[in-house]
Amino acid sequence: MIRIKLDVVMAQRKMSLTRLSQLVGITQANLSILKNENGKAIRFSTLDALCRALECQPGDLLEYVDDGEESGGRSKGT
Repeated sequence: MIRIKLDVVMAQRKMSLTRLSQLVGITQANLSILKNENGKAIRFSTLDALCRALECQPGDLLEYVDDGEESGGRSKGT
């Protein structure tokens, strides 16, 4: 399972959903879907815009979690 850690990165950057929405040109509703990990997919162009606005790498926003582990746990071998 791929987790989206948008909420964590936003908190680290002290960035509001409103401000991020303005910077990336994506509605607050769509960002909220990503932030709450309810999205099923993300476009590379969206990922690029988020990385630019948050000054981060894709790996800061995405995390692989083994389906057999609890949410927030580390994957096997790491």
